[in-house]
Amino acid sequence: MTLAAYSPRSLPEALSGLFQLALDLRWTWHHGSDELWRALDEETWETTRNAWLVLNSVSWDRLEELAEEPSFQERYREQVAAHHQFVHANTWYSDDCTGDLGQGVAYFCMEYGISESLPLYSGGLGVLAGDYLKAASDLGVPVTAVGLLYQQGYFRQAISNDGEQLEFYPYNDPTMLPVSPLRDVDGQWVRVVVPFPGRSVRLRAWKAQVGRCQLLLLDSNDPRNEPGDRGITSELYTGDPEKRLQQEMVLGIGGWRLLSQLRINPTVCHLNEGHCALALIERALSWQQEHQTDFETARTATRATNLFTTHTSVASGFDHFPRSLLRLYLAPWLEAWDLTTEQLVNLGSESAIAGVDADGQCLNMALLALNMSGRINGVSRIHQKASQRIFQPFFPRWPAEDIPTDFVTNGVHTPSWDSPESDAVWTRACGKDRWRHPLQLSCPMSAVSDDDLWEMRRLQRNRLIHYLRRRLSGQHCEQNPANNHAAACGLLLDHETLTLGFARRFTEYKRPDLLLKDQERLLRLLASRDQPLQIVLAGKAHPYDHRGKEIIRRWKAFSRRPDVEGKVVFIEDYDLGVASQLIQGVDVWLNSPRHPWEACGTSGMKVLVNGGLNLSQYDGWWAEAWNADVGWAIRPGATFEELRSSNEHDLADSRELFDLLEHQVIPGFYDVDRQGLPRKWLQQIRASMDRLTATYSANRMVREYVERFYLPMAEQGKLRSPETAAEILGEQRELRKRWPHLRFSSFHVTGSDDNQTYTVEVYLDGIDEQRIAVELVAEASEYGPRTVTAMPMQHPLSGSAHSYLYECSVPSRPEGHYTPRLRVCDERLNLPLENPAVLWLK
Repeated sequence: MTLAAYSPRSLPEALSGLFQLALDLRWTWHHGSDELWRALDEETWETTRNAWLVLNSVSWDRLEELAEEPSFQERYREQVAAHHQFVHANTWYSDDCTGDLGQGVAYFCMEYGISESLPLYSGGLGVLAGDYLKAASDLGVPVTAVGLLYQQGYFRQAISNDGEQLEFYPYNDPTMLPVSPLRDVDGQWVRVVVPFPGRSVRLRAWKAQVGRCQLLLLDSNDPRNEPGDRGITSELYTGDPEKRLQQEMVLGIGGWRLLSQLRINPTVCHLNEGHCALALIERALSWQQEHQTDFETARTATRATNLFTTHTSVASGFDHFPRSLLRLYLAPWLEAWDLTTEQLVNLGSESAIAGVDADGQCLNMALLALNMSGRINGVSRIHQKASQRIFQPFFPRWPAEDIPTDFVTNGVHTPSWDSPESDAVWTRACGKDRWRHPLQLSCPMSAVSDDDLWEMRRLQRNRLIHYLRRRLSGQHCEQNPANNHAAACGLLLDHETLTLGFARRFTEYKRPDLLLKDQERLLRLLASRDQPLQIVLAGKAHPYDHRGKEIIRRWKAFSRRPDVEGKVVFIEDYDLGVASQLIQGVDVWLNSPRHPWEACGTSGMKVLVNGGLNLSQYDGWWAEAWNADVGWAIRPGATFEELRSSNEHDLADSRELFDLLEHQVIPGFYDVDRQGLPRKWLQQIRASMDRLTATYSANRMVREYVERFYLPMAEQGKLRSPETAAEILGEQRELRKRWPHLRFSSFHVTGSDDNQTYTVEVYLDGIDEQRIAVELVAEASEYGPRTVTAMPMQHPLSGSAHSYLYECSVPSRPEGHYTPRLRVCDERLNLPLENPAVLWLK
C-alpha cells in the first residue's frame, strides 16, 4: 500500500487535536481521555479499548455534533491542555538524574505488551517491555524502543466443547492499530532493506508513541517482497526455526539500520533477551565502517555500552541455530564486511571464550549477546544465581559465583494496573502525582481507614464478578451450559466469596495444575458452606506445548463437574484486558512455579496496588518480598541448589499449598469482627500495599537501570575511542599469547590459630604485573563463607626474571581450604566477561 492509504481521516477543525491524543498510547494508563472516546463511540471503546479505532470508526455526523457540544468541547480542551502540559513537564531525568545519557537508550525486544489494542505480545517478556517503556516515559528517560509489527501477533484462544485449546490468527489491520507510518524529513515512508539469500527484504517502519518514548516497529508485509518474505512478521514465536531466524534478522539487523537511517546514535543499547543479538553485530559493523577499523576493534569499542538482560532460567530456553541455516541466511549480510558465519558462531558458542574453533556447534543467541555486551543481568536475585549457573560452562575454570551476571528485579508500571477504586485510595494517601516521580519505598496508608480499605476491595470484587459474567456469556455459555446453565454463565459466582486468581502461560514448569494434585481436597474447599472459595483461571498454552494444553483440558473438565460448576471458571483468550480485570478484583493471586524456574513472576506484583495478596512459591521476586505480614509463601527458604529438572517437590508443594489455604488463607479472609471487617486480613493488605507497591514498580526498576547500568556504561563507553579500543585489543592479544606460559613457582603458609599468612611466587613471562591480579580463594565451608582476598605484590624475585612474590593474611582455615589464582586486571574492562583468562594452582 502507498503512504496515502494510511493517511488519517479528516476531522472538524475544532477537534483536530484528537489525532495526537489517539496516537499517544498514554491513554492506556492515563485515563483522563476515556470519556472522550466513550462519547465518540461507547460500544467500540468498551469492546476494543482502542482510541485510534474509535476515532476512525465514528461517523462524520457524530464528529460534527460533538464539535458543537459545549460539554464535550470542555472535556476535549482540558485533555489537549493536559497532554501539552505532560509533554513539556519537567521529569526526574531532566531535574534529578545525576548524569547524562547523551543520545539516549535503544531498547530491543521481540514483543511489547503496551495494550490489548496493540497485540504484539505473548506474555511476561512483552508486558515487562511495555511497562518499562511507560515508566521510562513517566521519568523522562530518553528511550527509543525497536520491535516488530506482526500481522497476526500471538494467537487468539478459544476452548472447544472437549476442553481442547483452539488457536486463531486474525489479521491486525495496521490502519486500525494505534500506530502511524514512520516518515522521514521529506514526508516519505521510511523503509529499511536487509540482505537475504539472493534477494533483499524491504521492511516498512511504523511508530507507536508511548508517552515521551517512541516504539519503532518493522514489518515485512511490503507488496514488493516475495510472498514468503511478506509473512516473516506474520506471527509471534513461530515454531519454524528458519522463520525464527528471519525474524531475528529483521529485528536485529533491520532495527539497527532503522536507527542509523534516522540518524539516531544511541549511547547505550539494551537487549531484552537474546532474540535481538544481531543488533549488536550490526552496531559493531556500523562503528567499524565509520571509524575504518577491523571488526574486533569495533566489537571492543561498542560492547562497553551494550546491556543484555536475560529472562531465561534454563539453557534450553535460548534460541539455537545450526550452521547450515546460518550460512544460508547470514552469509549475504556478512560477506560485505569480510566477516564469516564461522566467526559469528565462534562468538555465540562456548569456543568464543575457551579460545577454540566451534566446529559442529550451533549459534546460541544468548551467548552471542553475552559476548557482544559489557554488562549482563538477570531479573531477580534468585535468577541472578540461575543465570550464573547457565553461563558458567562458558567461562572455563570460573566458579559460578564469579560469573559477572548482575540483577535488576523486574517491576510493573503501577498506573497501568491500578483500579479506579484503588487509585482513589492512593490519591488520598499519597497524592495525585505519586507515580510520576521517584517513589518512596513506603507510602503510609494511615490516612485510609479499615472501612475504606475493605470497601475498596468489595467494589473491586463486585466489578470483577460482573466482568466475569459478561465474559462467560461471550464464551457462549448458553450454547454449552454443561450441567447448569446459571453456573456456566457465571451467575453462581458470589460477590462476598474469597476469590483466588491464577492466570499466566500454561506450561508444565509453572505448575498450573498444582491444585489438581489432590482434587478431593480441593472439592472440600469449594464445597464449604461457611467459608466458600471460588477460583478464576486464565492462560494460554503455546500451540506446540501439548502438556500445557492437556493441563487446560483437565481444568476445563474439572470445572464442569456438577459439584464444581460455577465455582471454578476459565476465561478464554487471556490478554492484557483480561489480566487487568483479574488483578484488580481477585483477593488472592496464586503463582506456583517449580522452584527455581521462575525468573521473576511479575504477575503477582500487579495485585499489590489493588490490595490483593500473594500466595506464591518462594521464587523470583516473591523470595525477595515475602514475609508473613504481606502474604504467604510455599516452601519459604527453598534453596537454589535444588534439582531444577526434578518434579520431586510437586506433591509436597501441593500439600503445603492446601495447608496454607485451609489453615491460614481462607480462615483469615472470613475472620471478621462485629462490624463485619476482617481486621487481620486488612493489616496484611495495608502492609502489602505500603511496603511492596513502590519497591516492585517499574519506576524503581527503570531508575535502577539508569543509575546502576546506563550511566556507568555511558562513562565507560567514552573511554573506548578507536585508539583506546585498538590498544585494549592489542594488549588482550598479547595476554592470550603469553598466558599459557604463566605459572606458580611456590606456595607457602605460616601463622597462628587465628590468622595465616600466605605467600606465592608467580612467573608472568614478561606480562606487565599491573595487568595481573593474584587472589586467594576459599570456598564456603563450616569455617566461614566464601572469600576472595587480594594478594598484593611484594617485590620482584631477584633470582628469576619476570617472577614476583605476592602475600596476604587471612583468617585461619585447615590446609587445602585456600587456593591462589591469577586473573587479568584491567579497570577498563568488565572482567571476567571481557577476558576470562584464569590460572589456579593445581
